Amino acid sequence: MKRISGAAAIAAMFTVATPFARAADFPSKPVRLIVGFAPGGSNDIIARLLAPKLEAELKQSVVVENRPGAGGNIAADAVVKAAPDGHMVFMCTTGTLSIQPFLPVRMPFDVKDITPVTQIGNTPYLMLVSKQLPVSNVGEFLQYAKANPGKVNFASSGNGTTAHLAGEMLRAQAGIDIVHVPYKGAGQAMVDLTSGLVSLMFDQAVSSASYISAGTLKALAVASDRRLPGLPELPTTEESGLPGFNPSPWTGLCTGPGVPASAVKTLQQAMARVLADPEIRQRFERDGIEPVGSAPAQFAAFLEADRKKWGDLVKKADIQF
Repeated sequence: MKRISGAAAIAAMFTVATPFARAADFPSKPVRLIVGFAPGGSNDIIARLLAPKLEAELKQSVVVENRPGAGGNIAADAVVKAAPDGHMVFMCTTGTLSIQPFLPVRMPFDVKDITPVTQIGNTPYLMLVSKQLPVSNVGEFLQYAKANPGKVNFASSGNGTTAHLAGEMLRAQAGIDIVHVPYKGAGQAMVDLTSGLVSLMFDQAVSSASYISAGTLKALAVASDRRLPGLPELPTTEESGLPGFNPSPWTGLCTGPGVPASAVKTLQQAMARVLADPEIRQRFERDGIEPVGSAPAQFAAFLEADRKKWGDLVKKADIQF
């Protein structure tokens, strides 16, 4: 039997131990948090709100990067193709993971390659209209749209996004002829809504509350079964004559395939602590965001059920491109 020298034995031990050391040391470099939409939208705002807190929990820099386009697919594809070490994550959304797989669009990645980390929260939509539109509630909007078929348009942050589907669901449920105008993010769409270039948009309070308070656009309803604490006077779509109309999305944290379970666990636990932070909870409550912070397995089960729900809705809504 060949004898192994002391130096060789130590080297072998170091080689075997290295993967475990790496897993235990995660994160060992800055974490890149990818947002699939342009700056100024709700996902971007939430990411930049959470990043400093997440940075403190991970004791490592968290850098927010915007990679807009294709309804979040460009960002997701970048994360899927990144090194499988957990140092690149993205703000995953309803549109990217639960809706687009059922649409006639080419996705550059397989949703099965996405590793769920945690669901950050549920983010109810507001039904927003340009202040130039001569309506003050949902009923008046529907009457106006029916009287002006094809002349009312609605903006979204991109084809296949939840905001797109929300407009299509409204078109189908209310029997109105409205035209979709896709953008590469909610920021420019919001600017065009305030100027009157587009008539309608569905967006979260976190990115639209300042416009509402400034009077530069009008909120007609919240697409939810409950009113928002920050906008208690705003009725729900249920109260406004649109029963069952609740296309509001969720936001989560995901990474790519092959990331070690230990790294995923570290990310999830850090985000859960961030979501429990009193400052974050106060901001979320103001903006009507319900914090979740679920474990990876819980988020994976939620995604499976959510895809089924949205797949059925896509078939019924007769999505137009």
